Amino acid sequence: MKNPRSRTLSRTLRALLRRPKIAVAALIFAAISGPASFAQEPGGKDAGLAQIRSYIAAGWDTLTRSMTDCKTVVDPKLAAASVLYIPAEFDEPAAVQEMQKKCSVQVKHLPQVIHKLGEVDTSNLEPPGLLYLNNKYVVPGGRFNEMYGWDSYFIVRGLVEDKRIELARGMVENFFFEIEHYGAVLNANRTYYLTRSQPPFLTSMILAVYDAQKAAGKEDRAWLERAYGYASRDYGLWTREPHLAGTTGLSRYYDFGDGPAPESVKDETGHYRQVAAFFLGQPKDLWRDYVVPQKAGEARVGPLFALQVCDSSKTMTQAACDSAGAASLSADYYKGDRAMRESGYDVSFRFGPHGARTHHYAPVCLNSLLYKTEKDLEQISGMLGRAANAEDWRKRAEERKERIQKYLWDGERGLYFDYDFENGKRSDYEYVTAFFPMWAGIPTPEQARAVMQHLPTFEKPGGLVMSPNETGGQWDFPYAWAPDQLVADEGIRRYGFKEEADRVSHEFLSTVAENFRRDGTIREKYNAVTRSSETQVTAGYHMNIVGFGWTNGVFLVLLRELPQDSVTRLAKEQSGKAGSGN
Repeated sequence: MKNPRSRTLSRTLRALLRRPKIAVAALIFAAISGPASFAQEPGGKDAGLAQIRSYIAAGWDTLTRSMTDCKTVVDPKLAAASVLYIPAEFDEPAAVQEMQKKCSVQVKHLPQVIHKLGEVDTSNLEPPGLLYLNNKYVVPGGRFNEMYGWDSYFIVRGLVEDKRIELARGMVENFFFEIEHYGAVLNANRTYYLTRSQPPFLTSMILAVYDAQKAAGKEDRAWLERAYGYASRDYGLWTREPHLAGTTGLSRYYDFGDGPAPESVKDETGHYRQVAAFFLGQPKDLWRDYVVPQKAGEARVGPLFALQVCDSSKTMTQAACDSAGAASLSADYYKGDRAMRESGYDVSFRFGPHGARTHHYAPVCLNSLLYKTEKDLEQISGMLGRAANAEDWRKRAEERKERIQKYLWDGERGLYFDYDFENGKRSDYEYVTAFFPMWAGIPTPEQARAVMQHLPTFEKPGGLVMSPNETGGQWDFPYAWAPDQLVADEGIRRYGFKEEADRVSHEFLSTVAENFRRDGTIREKYNAVTRSSETQVTAGYHMNIVGFGWTNGVFLVLLRELPQDSVTRLAKEQSGKAGSGN
């Protein structure tokens, strides 16, 4: 008779043909090691989550990239030759020379030294390619085969939970390298991202790693001193033009590039054609700023789209159409589209249809993050004995808080809204980023209670949806995303709403775990209404990527923050469902 471990191994092997590659490695590891190996604490309170925890543990290695790995240079978004770019002032490292031989990779120096974003015309960097980084890093997965600005915060949090502190620290140091050689924390390390950043989580990453090192008995104040210098430099990007939101004293998202985003043209088939069609189907006062009729010889910034006038009454089977000329999307639309991509929320209708007006808003998320950055730099200054610097950061934070309360807080509605500084009015678009101020510690207790009155707007069976608006964008209804789930959950906890935080956290965790049980994967987003990974996105790219870096990280953090009885319940749910054969 087989012993229990043999039976476990047999079941695992039968499952292999049904599982993706990354899950197969995790299942074999779980079967050989035995479930007790994955108990989060002595006593095995989450033993029923052994397979998903082993998937995540294996995933860190599967998703790790380095300059000695041929797959690092591959860009699934573009059908282009493999090119690795190194800084203009940088000697070619030995690892790069080895990669060049082993992987048939073309290596080029950037044409100039870069001090800040916007200095390089990325259209001249042909073919586009990967930007060198000197440490290993974890990618999100799938089409996202590079190190991303805000994804990395949630990945770093997960790495710290899994005691992969050196890998987490290396990623933070890669951001120092980007600031030093590419001008800022980048959207990601590809040449076509040299025009924009992403939501600023750098100081939060720094403190996560520093605290983890300290807890492990390896406090490194020299590293913190170095980190402080780079974080201060990167902060400056957001507090000078063109990232200022008019005269509000707040900041905005802004991309230094013009015209269509290269990754959209190559990898989001028909996206801009779809956007043009959407605007042309609306009243002219909505689209006149975004669609420009074209005459022969006139300058344009993107592709042309044919305009047709159709009379469906002429036939029952096919509309009769006459050519009405051509049009292109406007320069201002493309600027908004690129700014939306810097925000990370692409695509949502939060800043107008298809995010077209993103650069005309002071966003709740960005300014909450900058307040958090200022408070973090105040804390780090104090830790380093820099009293004058600490006082300066304290004043900056208080000034930003006052402006957030003035421009972004709506007392009548009891919620934070993005501010249209061009038209001088708040948006009325309810969005889950309204919880960012709670995460950063901005609201008064009374304001936090008012925000919590809106929790039912966002809470669904599978977690918190991005907004109540179903637009076809993946960052709107009905989708729940790991990063906003974590930020909202920690903000809710910060203000003492423990029961609500536990509940919505369990809803999201159980959705991820349930879908993992069905198909052996973790995805970038979930349908919070159906509690599935099925998506019907019609704006932007349509895939639901497997991997997935930030969902892996957030799963571990939320699991740790749940009380023991909730973790036990979650584990039992998964054990029971797995045992039922459903």
